[in-house]
Formats: sequence, C-alpha cells, structure tokens
Amino acid sequence: MPEVLNDVSETYGSLARIGPNDLICSDPDVIRRMGTAKLGYRRSRFYQSFAFNPDRDSMLSTTDEKIHADLKMKTAAGYSGKEVENLEQSIDRQLNAFIGLIERKYLSTATDFRPFDFAKKIQYFALDAITDVAFGTPFGCLAQDHDMYDYIKTVEQLLPAAVVAGVLPWLLTLSRSFVLKPFLPTEKDKLGFGKMIQVAKDIVAKRFGESKEVQDDMLGSFVAHGLTQEEANSETLLQVIAGTDTTATAIRAMLLHIVASPTCYAALQAAIDEGVENGKISSPVTDTETRALPYLQAIIKEGLRKFPVIAGLLPKTVPEGGDIINGFVVPGGTDVSLSLITITHSKATFGPDAHIFRPERWLEGDDNNKLRKMNLAVDLAFGSGKWSCSGKNIAMMEMGKVLVEKI
Repeated sequence: MPEVLNDVSETYGSLARIGPNDLICSDPDVIRRMGTAKLGYRRSRFYQSFAFNPDRDSMLSTTDEKIHADLKMKTAAGYSGKEVENLEQSIDRQLNAFIGLIERKYLSTATDFRPFDFAKKIQYFALDAITDVAFGTPFGCLAQDHDMYDYIKTVEQLLPAAVVAGVLPWLLTLSRSFVLKPFLPTEKDKLGFGKMIQVAKDIVAKRFGESKEVQDDMLGSFVAHGLTQEEANSETLLQVIAGTDTTATAIRAMLLHIVASPTCYAALQAAIDEGVENGKISSPVTDTETRALPYLQAIIKEGLRKFPVIAGLLPKTVPEGGDIINGFVVPGGTDVSLSLITITHSKATFGPDAHIFRPERWLEGDDNNKLRKMNLAVDLAFGSGKWSCSGKNIAMMEMGKVLVEKI
C-alpha cells in the first residue's frame, strides 16, 4: 500500500483523489495543521477497525474527540515515564533477557552452527519489554523462546485485515453482526486474540476491587489518574499491540540498513567504542547515554525516514463547512489520508539522494531551517498534534538501547 500511495502522490501532486470521498495528502505542513485542535478535524471511521477489544474503544480506535482527549489525559503521565520510576529498568531487564537468550542458545561454534532469526526474536523482546513496562510482568517469550499465546502469529494475521476493514467500512459492520459473532475470537480460546483479551482482563482485574494491587508501572499510573476497569481492559490491549509490532519493525529495518552498509556499521561501532573507552557508555547503556550519541540518533532518524513503520492511511475527516487545502476547496465530510512514505522520501526536504539510507545527512552543515524541516517530516511517523503517539518516548528508548547493545 505505501508504494501505491507514493506513486499516486508523485504522479498527481501533494493532494490527490483516491476514492469517491477520499484524498491522499503528502504535504507535511497540511498534515500537522490537521492535527491542531482548533480546526475541528476528527478521525474517520477507519480507526474503528482497530477496536481490538470488542466491548469498548481504546485511545486508538475511538472517533469521539472528547473520549480520546480524556483517555490521553489519564494515560499521559504513565506513557511519559514520570510516574513509572522503574520504566527504564524494566526495558533493561528484557534487554538482558534478550542477550541471555542469544548466549544460551544461539552462539555458534566451529562445529555447531546455530542460526538466529533476529526478526522474530526482536519481536519477542519488544513484546516482553512493553508488557514488563506496562503491567510489571513480561509475557515470557524470551524466557521460553516461544511466541506465547500465538500472539505474534495472530497479530500478523489481524493487522492486514484491520487495514482492509478500515478502507471498506461495510466490513466493520459485517464483522460485528450476529451472523459472524460465533466465528470471532472469545475469551475462552486457549490461543490467539481471544486468549490475549482474557490475559489483559485478568491483569487489569487485579488492580481493582477491595483487594486491588497497587504497582509502580504504567497500568498503576493509569488507574491512579482515573482510568476505569473497562477502559483499562482496552488500553492494555492497545499498549501490547501498538507497542510491539511497530518498534520491532523499526529496529529490524535499522539493523538491516546498518549491516548492509559497511561504512555505516564501522562509524557506529567506532562511536560506541569511543563512548565505552571514555566512560560515557555503561552496561547496559542508559537512555541518556544513547541520546548523547549523535551518529546513533542519526541512524534512528534515518531508519524511521527510510522505512516508516506506519503503512495505513490514517484518514481524518474534514470538519463541517469544509476547508481549503493547497488551494483546493475540500467539502466537509471528506476523508484526507496521509502518504508518509512520500513525505519522508521527499527530495525537496532530504536532498537528491533521499532514496538512499545515509545517516550523515542529519549531521551535515549548519542549515538549521533545513534540519528542522527534516525533523518535522520524520516526526510524523509518531503522528502530530492531538493525535501524536503516546508511546514515542518508550519506542525511542528501546531502539537506542538495542542498537548499542547489538552492534
């Protein structure tokens, strides 16, 4: 889908029609403008395809602006880490478990070749890290070296179907009808998405009631700020799904580009070695230390630019009364989607070699205005304005730590 959207944008310009009531936009200024509260843009029905909990919308799936704002307010402190003192320690714990798994089972010798599927195992890490951070208990994928509850298998099947259902809203209506209900996942399932719903509900239930548990984790912060049990059931599912696949995909893409570029690999290795020698990198590396490594941060930004993990349309609906976008009058009720890959591969923003993975572009020259435009474009990978990603801080922390520890 991203490549097709990019072709449309390259052919027809920054605002193009892709359906009877659908436009695709590749102007970063317009996308950011749509995210401001005062204009009145709202999420389209597309987002309802991400209602992972059939009983209640989450912060991602709701199209009600007031509900979205309320959920964001209740969860903000938890996602920022301000009220979760052991957030970084939880990630470190799973990073050590990830390295331990490699050392325990996947170190090859001259006579024993042990292939290591990094793409799969990094998803184990991402899943255990977010569940440890979110509610103090990892799923145990790294400890068992196994896809617990068939979570990863289920999500790989679910997300493409969710995107299709978002594009074809009548599928949403059909999927929620009594005709298909007997075929949908249930909490009685032993594996798959139904099992995931039950696991989330069991964890949440312990935080409510007369004998409720109080813990210093993200869920504890959510509850302290007024999140109800029903809301928490949906938000914990969202944390696991949104905080796993996207982060793992980004790390995969970054590592692939690093090992495919000897000069990039050597430069990053040299930066890490220098940091260790000068006592500026500890073990495990801290978040503060990773953010002080310019070349590492350039790699992370370049990875997010070259391979943006958001592939969906993410359409927003033009408010009643319409809007003027790049000189075109757009009627109210029209859905305007995002072509992120067009924005992050723009030659006007990133130079004539925008198609190439080259982290050095983030460290060159002193044109602050150009660098600002580059940063604003890549930041759209995490949304903008009122729809910005709450988990950005955690994702960036995981990316930096993994890349340092695995190079």
